[in-house]
Amino acid sequence: LTFETLLKAELPVQVHVTGALSALFIGLILMAAPKGFGFHRTLGWAWVIAMTVTAGSSFFITGIFENAYSPIHALSAWTLLGLPFGIAAARRRKIAQHRQQMTGMFIGAMVIAGLFTFLPGRLMWDLFFTL
Repeated sequence: LTFETLLKAELPVQVHVTGALSALFIGLILMAAPKGFGFHRTLGWAWVIAMTVTAGSSFFITGIFENAYSPIHALSAWTLLGLPFGIAAARRRKIAQHRQQMTGMFIGAMVIAGLFTFLPGRLMWDLFFTL
């Protein structure tokens, strides 16, 4: 594990990776911890902020298709639109809907999209697997 590749990356990439790793770790804690308590709410807001930073910063990264957006940017837009709906569901006490929306975003944005960042030649591959 070397951070040299990340430190050499452009600022939007550094912000994106920091947000994504924060959202991943916070999300894992949220999935495992008891729900409905102040701890869940506090970590939930931290997760929403980390997801917003991650999704928002992705629009400043266009390296896959030169200077154009890639299909993964649709997932970022979906995340930015979906977060308020997940929050609204919790506020309306529609807990099953809240759980479904937030879990869907975690799996879609963190797990599925995250796996693509570990393809050979991508930054996360270099960060974790290049000697």
